[in-house]
Amino acid sequence: MDRAFTLSAPPDVVWPWFVQLGKRRAGWYLPRSVERFMPSGRRGIRYLDSELQGLAVGDVIPDWGGKDATFEVAILAAPHALVHISTRGNVALSWAITLTERPAGSTRMHLRLRLGGVKHERLAEAGGGFVDWLTIDGLAAGLRERLRELP
Repeated sequence: MDRAFTLSAPPDVVWPWFVQLGKRRAGWYLPRSVERFMPSGRRGIRYLDSELQGLAVGDVIPDWGGKDATFEVAILAAPHALVHISTRGNVALSWAITLTERPAGSTRMHLRLRLGGVKHERLAEAGGGFVDWLTIDGLAAGLRERLRELP
């Protein structure tokens, strides 16, 4: 599953937001219009937290894919690439986030989710693709909002 969007800030400004992203970290960035329907403890933070910036290759972070689901940081090349890997039962997955500087100081975000060992590929493509589209669209809107609010 491949998704892309553009943010109106350079990669070095966008990068820290992705470093702190995640469950029991900064959360998932959604716009206020969506977050107002969520319990306050489940909303993504709206600031950069220096305590969440120390991510390193090999770190394991919680994921929303289940109670014990985690991701391991496989690649961390600031401010251009962050790759997480995980195994969920028989399914191996990777989630790559790449940032490419564009003209006028903007950043093109490319997010690629890869699944291996899926039994029902068409179901994963249709159902998983819809969920992926919905969450990435929300992430893009939430990040745009947070970047506009920066001092």
